[in-house]
Amino acid sequence: MSKVVKVMGFGTFDGIHEGHLDFFRQLKALGDKVYIVVARDSNVERMKCRPPKHKERERYEALSKIKFIDKVLLGHKDNFYQCIIDHKPDVIGLGYDQKADTQILKLKFPHIRVVRLKPYQPEKYKSSLLK
Repeated sequence: MSKVVKVMGFGTFDGIHEGHLDFFRQLKALGDKVYIVVARDSNVERMKCRPPKHKERERYEALSKIKFIDKVLLGHKDNFYQCIIDHKPDVIGLGYDQKADTQILKLKFPHIRVVRLKPYQPEKYKSSLLK
Protein backbone atom coordinates (compact mmCIF):
# COMPACT_ATOMS: atom_id res chain seq x y z
CA MET A 1 0.00 0.00 0.00
CA SER A 2 1.43 3.40 -0.96
CA LYS A 3 1.88 6.24 1.48
CA VAL A 4 -0.69 9.06 1.54
CA VAL A 5 1.05 12.32 0.61
CA LYS A 6 -0.06 15.22 2.82
CA VAL A 7 0.24 18.74 1.41
CA MET A 8 -0.05 21.86 3.56
CA GLY A 9 -0.81 25.44 2.54
CA PHE A 10 -1.15 28.60 4.60
CA GLY A 11 -2.99 31.88 4.26
CA THR A 12 -5.51 34.41 5.47
CA PHE A 13 -8.18 33.57 2.87
CA ASP A 14 -10.19 36.67 3.69
CA GLY A 15 -12.78 36.30 0.93
CA ILE A 16 -12.25 33.30 -1.35
CA HIS A 17 -11.59 34.14 -5.02
CA GLU A 18 -10.40 32.33 -8.17
CA GLY A 19 -6.75 32.85 -7.23
CA HIS A 20 -7.34 30.95 -3.97
CA LEU A 21 -9.18 28.17 -5.80
CA ASP A 22 -6.25 27.80 -8.18
CA PHE A 23 -3.90 27.70 -5.16
CA PHE A 24 -5.95 24.82 -3.70
CA ARG A 25 -5.98 23.00 -7.07
CA GLN A 26 -2.19 23.32 -7.30
CA LEU A 27 -1.84 21.95 -3.78
CA LYS A 28 -4.11 19.00 -4.60
CA ALA A 29 -1.95 18.19 -7.64
CA LEU A 30 1.06 17.79 -5.29
CA GLY A 31 -0.44 15.06 -3.12
CA ASP A 32 -3.40 13.13 -1.80
CA LYS A 33 -4.60 15.16 1.20
CA VAL A 34 -4.65 18.96 1.37
CA TYR A 35 -4.39 20.64 4.76
CA ILE A 36 -5.03 24.38 4.85
CA VAL A 37 -3.88 26.46 7.80
CA VAL A 38 -5.95 29.61 8.32
CA ALA A 39 -4.16 32.56 9.88
CA ARG A 40 -5.49 33.59 13.28
CA ASP A 41 -7.09 37.05 13.50
CA SER A 42 -4.35 38.29 15.84
CA ASN A 43 -1.61 37.15 13.44
CA VAL A 44 -3.33 38.73 10.42
CA GLU A 45 -3.50 42.01 12.30
CA ARG A 46 0.15 41.78 13.30
CA MET A 47 1.41 40.83 9.81
CA LYS A 48 -0.87 43.03 7.69
CA CYS A 49 -1.30 45.91 10.16
CA ARG A 50 -5.07 45.65 9.87
CA PRO A 51 -7.73 43.24 11.03
CA PRO A 52 -9.18 40.75 8.54
CA LYS A 53 -12.56 41.55 7.00
CA HIS A 54 -13.88 38.16 8.11
CA LYS A 55 -13.21 36.58 11.50
CA GLU A 56 -11.08 33.42 11.65
CA ARG A 57 -14.13 31.22 12.35
CA GLU A 58 -15.93 32.55 9.24
CA ARG A 59 -12.83 32.00 7.08
CA TYR A 60 -12.44 28.50 8.55
CA GLU A 61 -16.08 27.65 7.74
CA ALA A 62 -15.81 28.98 4.17
CA LEU A 63 -12.71 26.86 3.52
CA SER A 64 -14.36 23.77 4.99
CA LYS A 65 -16.81 23.79 2.05
CA ILE A 66 -14.17 23.70 -0.71
CA LYS A 67 -13.81 20.32 -2.41
CA PHE A 68 -10.03 20.50 -2.94
CA ILE A 69 -9.41 20.82 0.81
CA ASP A 70 -9.39 17.74 3.04
CA LYS A 71 -8.72 19.41 6.39
CA VAL A 72 -8.84 23.02 7.61
CA LEU A 73 -6.77 24.01 10.62
CA LEU A 74 -6.57 27.21 12.60
CA GLY A 75 -2.99 28.43 12.80
CA HIS A 76 -1.16 28.58 16.08
CA LYS A 77 -1.25 31.99 17.75
CA ASP A 78 2.41 32.00 18.81
CA ASN A 79 4.30 29.46 16.71
CA PHE A 80 3.97 29.52 12.93
CA TYR A 81 5.65 26.09 12.71
CA GLN A 82 3.38 24.27 15.19
CA CYS A 83 0.89 23.04 12.56
CA ILE A 84 3.79 21.66 10.53
CA ILE A 85 5.16 19.90 13.62
CA ASP A 86 1.74 18.54 14.63
CA HIS A 87 0.50 17.35 11.21
CA LYS A 88 3.79 16.38 9.52
CA PRO A 89 3.06 17.22 5.88
CA ASP A 90 5.18 15.73 3.12
CA VAL A 91 4.91 18.90 1.02
CA ILE A 92 4.43 22.58 1.87
CA GLY A 93 2.99 24.69 -0.93
CA LEU A 94 3.62 28.42 -0.71
CA GLY A 95 1.76 31.03 -2.70
CA TYR A 96 3.82 32.97 -5.22
CA ASP A 97 3.58 36.10 -3.06
CA GLN A 98 3.82 34.62 0.44
CA LYS A 99 6.65 36.04 2.49
CA ALA A 100 7.67 32.70 4.03
CA ASP A 101 11.36 32.00 3.46
CA THR A 102 11.73 28.69 1.61
CA GLN A 103 15.35 28.31 2.76
CA ILE A 104 14.41 28.57 6.44
CA LEU A 105 11.60 26.04 5.96
CA LYS A 106 13.99 23.65 4.20
CA LEU A 107 16.53 24.00 7.03
CA LYS A 108 13.95 23.51 9.80
CA PHE A 109 12.17 20.66 8.00
CA PRO A 110 14.68 18.97 5.66
CA HIS A 111 12.37 15.98 5.15
CA ILE A 112 9.54 18.18 3.77
CA ARG A 113 9.45 19.25 0.13
CA VAL A 114 8.81 23.01 -0.17
CA VAL A 115 7.21 24.22 -3.40
CA ARG A 116 6.54 27.80 -4.51
CA LEU A 117 3.27 27.73 -6.48
CA LYS A 118 2.50 29.66 -9.66
CA PRO A 119 0.36 32.80 -9.68
CA TYR A 120 -3.10 32.74 -11.21
CA GLN A 121 -3.87 36.02 -12.99
CA PRO A 122 -2.29 38.08 -10.17
CA GLU A 123 -3.25 41.33 -11.90
CA LYS A 124 -6.88 40.32 -11.39
CA TYR A 125 -7.08 37.82 -8.48
CA LYS A 126 -4.83 39.17 -5.76
CA SER A 127 -6.58 39.65 -2.42
CA SER A 128 -5.17 43.14 -1.92
CA LEU A 129 -6.62 44.22 -5.29
CA LEU A 130 -10.05 42.78 -4.54
CA LYS A 131 -10.58 44.70 -1.28
